[in-house]
Amino acid sequence: MDKPNSEPVTLQPVNDNGNVKVLLIEDDRFLRELIAQKLEREKFQVMQAVDGEEGLRKLGEQKPNIVLLDLILPGLSGFDVLKKIKEDSANASMPVVILSNLGQREDVERGLSLGASDFLIKAHFTPQEIIVKIQGILAGK
Repeated sequence: MDKPNSEPVTLQPVNDNGNVKVLLIEDDRFLRELIAQKLEREKFQVMQAVDGEEGLRKLGEQKPNIVLLDLILPGLSGFDVLKKIKEDSANASMPVVILSNLGQREDVERGLSLGASDFLIKAHFTPQEIIVKIQGILAGK
């Protein structure tokens, strides 16, 4: 009779988000804090920026795994930020998810053609659904 395995079994967490850095570029304070709190509860590391210039600066300093990007921002628009991210060879492959109130077909097509991984209309997604989208993109799904 085989001897039972006495080695302890360690279960890996299903969602190991602790090493995932998310850069959230959103000028609406309430929405930014709501999404950031939800991400942090799911153990993501969250960096926040209130405009495009700050977002690009943090992107260069902290190298996030994924960017959540609003389009209507003071100063540089989200489209401009996305274009700059994708033009920089160091960041070109970084996934960027647009999170915007803009939902016209031409806005969605423009965002995707500039290299966004996905385009989410704020009113159509809960913070939990946004997290599921992020996890899917990072897992290559």
